[in-house]
Amino acid sequence: MSSLAVAPAYPQAVLFDLLTALLDSWTVWNRAAGSEAAGRAWRAEYLRLTYGCGAYQPYERLVQEAASAVGLSADAPSALEAGWDELPAWDGARELLQALRPHCRLAVVTNCSARLGRRAAGLLGVDWDVVVTSEEAGFYKPDPRPYALALAQLQVEPAHAGFVAGSGYDMFGTSKVGLRTYWHNRVGLTLPEGAPQPEVESARLDAALPWLERFSAS
Repeated sequence: MSSLAVAPAYPQAVLFDLLTALLDSWTVWNRAAGSEAAGRAWRAEYLRLTYGCGAYQPYERLVQEAASAVGLSADAPSALEAGWDELPAWDGARELLQALRPHCRLAVVTNCSARLGRRAAGLLGVDWDVVVTSEEAGFYKPDPRPYALALAQLQVEPAHAGFVAGSGYDMFGTSKVGLRTYWHNRVGLTLPEGAPQPEVESARLDAALPWLERFSAS
């Protein structure tokens, strides 16, 4: 007895966190800091600064302030930028984007300056429909405004778009905007206290395509 194939039901658009969901920025931060422990401490301080700064403050300045606060060399931010064009893609990232390209509009929503965000987005070899950085939105995620700006530029309603997150903090913002979210929790982070649960959480990107293929049917 033959079974009927189920037609794919993709969303109209898929939005992505860039520097954690698609690119392995952890490795580059750790290398610039001199060790994994120092890189994690630096990045944690940087995140604390971005979440508390309100309106956008220059990304490069916050990176430098965070390095100073955790006792890193003044050369660490320069080393981070020197390695920027070597940010590696997580395995499966390029394949996922190429599989989605014929079916969905694709966008980036990233906590970064416009200059560095667009350089990083270009590493993935996909023709993005929209790239929104915190500098352009005027606020860092998880403020809802960067996600909302990307949706407005895509001309897609939240109900018809999915988001692939790299940080548990994204859930604060995506829930406010109404974006269903897949959390690519590659390094095994703990969901922040009070953050809504993602629809899917995985240490890999493998399950993202099946989730998106049945998105509009669920």
